Amino acid sequence: MAKPGRRRFVIAAGTLAAGAAVAPARAQEAGKPVKKVHWQDGKRPEKTPLFSGIVSYGGLVFIAGVGAHFEGDIKAHTRHVLDEVQKKLEQAGSSMEKVLKVNVYLNDLKDYAGMNEVFLGRFGPEPPVRTTIAAAGGIPGNSLVEIDCIATL
Repeated sequence: MAKPGRRRFVIAAGTLAAGAAVAPARAQEAGKPVKKVHWQDGKRPEKTPLFSGIVSYGGLVFIAGVGAHFEGDIKAHTRHVLDEVQKKLEQAGSSMEKVLKVNVYLNDLKDYAGMNEVFLGRFGPEPPVRTTIAAAGGIPGNSLVEIDCIATL
């Protein structure tokens, strides 16, 4: 026979779990911002990932750094990265034209002009604000460029 204190704990834990499951829906119904992770293929991975690639909160969407992990020059890498950023934005319900802030990380500052040739015009006639740096020690995965951004939905 279970002890009364233990039974109450199990009921309380079950109640907390049920409350946690409905809390985001209630927050959204109340007009409060809700964090939403946009999982790849729409499914939460079995193992907790190191970070999320796309998260929306309220009216904003945050895209984690995207790199290019293949042989190629800065123009090919930049084109690939911007295409991937565009796909992620569209997956979240946004677009390149709704990007507010972009961070560009170059493996080498000598690639600045080549990256800019491909970057120009990709965000529409009113481009976002941007910060560009050369990453000390390089970019993980030997990408020549990595880009992250914040956009509206």
